[in-house]
Amino acid sequence: MRKTLKYTAVLSLALVCFLTGGGLMNAISANADYESLRRFSQVLDMVEQYYVEDVSQSDLVDGALKGMLQELDPHSTMMNKTEFAEMRETNTGKFSGIGVEITSGNGVVLIVSPIEDTPAFRAGLRSGDQILSIDGQFTDQMSLSEAASKMRGKKGTELTLLVLHKDQRSPVTIKLKRDDIPYLTVKAKEIEQGYHWIRLTRFSENTSQELKDALKKAKAKGAIKGVILDLRNNPGGLVDQSINVADAFLSSGVIMSMRGRGEGDEQIYEAKPSKDDVSAPLIVLVNAGSASASEIVAGALRDQQRAFIVGERTFGKGSVQNVIPLPDGTGLKLTVALYYTPSGKSIQAEGIKPDFEVAWENPEQKKDGISIREKDLTKHLEVSKDAKKADTNKKDIDAEAVEMLARDNQLRLALQFVKTVPIIQNIK
Repeated sequence: MRKTLKYTAVLSLALVCFLTGGGLMNAISANADYESLRRFSQVLDMVEQYYVEDVSQSDLVDGALKGMLQELDPHSTMMNKTEFAEMRETNTGKFSGIGVEITSGNGVVLIVSPIEDTPAFRAGLRSGDQILSIDGQFTDQMSLSEAASKMRGKKGTELTLLVLHKDQRSPVTIKLKRDDIPYLTVKAKEIEQGYHWIRLTRFSENTSQELKDALKKAKAKGAIKGVILDLRNNPGGLVDQSINVADAFLSSGVIMSMRGRGEGDEQIYEAKPSKDDVSAPLIVLVNAGSASASEIVAGALRDQQRAFIVGERTFGKGSVQNVIPLPDGTGLKLTVALYYTPSGKSIQAEGIKPDFEVAWENPEQKKDGISIREKDLTKHLEVSKDAKKADTNKKDIDAEAVEMLARDNQLRLALQFVKTVPIIQNIK
């Protein structure tokens, strides 16, 4: 026997009050709020009674909650037990899938950034690409958490994506095989004697500690002359880790501030001095795949005049989400604040414009029939004074570093800039 309208209304009111942790009297004291809840209960009851298929009230309420949150912004969502567990795995850096960070825009699933050395990265997925379907199911009716969950799975299993590449008119079908997503989030290499490239792939629970370990190893090789902090295609992650990363290069000053909807609802995070702080010249590399926590780091280091930013304009995600576990094992991800750089600017939907903007160039690309001068630029690096000195000391740049510089025009430029940063600072 179907539930009566009155019973459904009372049940729905009790559910809403349970989820919000508020009092029933507050909900019914405002007539407008009560009318909204009554209308919800009426629709819920009608669907239960007349919809063409039998649908449980639990499923209907879950769908209503997801829809409500999706209407707020692209990043707020309701996660079921599986989705919540997968999200927690992502933050610890232990999960299997294809390795891509996604968001939503205009009703489609957009790629923020592929994670380096993952199936998505190797398949050529890039920031701005649209995922139209996953294993034949169109994504326009999926929540972000549902889309992410469908792309996860056991290592070795396959899935098929229908993808519309950025600036292309026709979608393409891409088949991928799931794999373990790299646990380590920090990569490092000495690309010239005393000059270190440090790549952060995302911000997970251990990122700041991994950075400290990489810097410690760099110092053990000798004096650090310069650091290139590579945040390209880093989709973000945990805010506290981004604050710790920025703090590793700052001894004082504001890193970022977060402001909620209340006038006094503001939190300010400042750098603290440490004997391990790195004071060497610093260049930060960014691109359209640098988002959220990456933008916090880049914005802090630039506003504090600690680093020179090179690359392309960043993604522009300036909101902060809290993850709230619920008693039944599900979770709520809710946007609670916007963050601001030390200068008081929000990068929401704007991103960070580099101090020196340069697009990434494909080494195989030809322009006006002439190949891009990769070989000449690499040779120039090999005969620099530092390189000659390294040769004398039998500390040549290894083959991998040479190859990295040969295929990456942005990295080559960053290396040249990091050598001149002290001069630029003296001019200022």
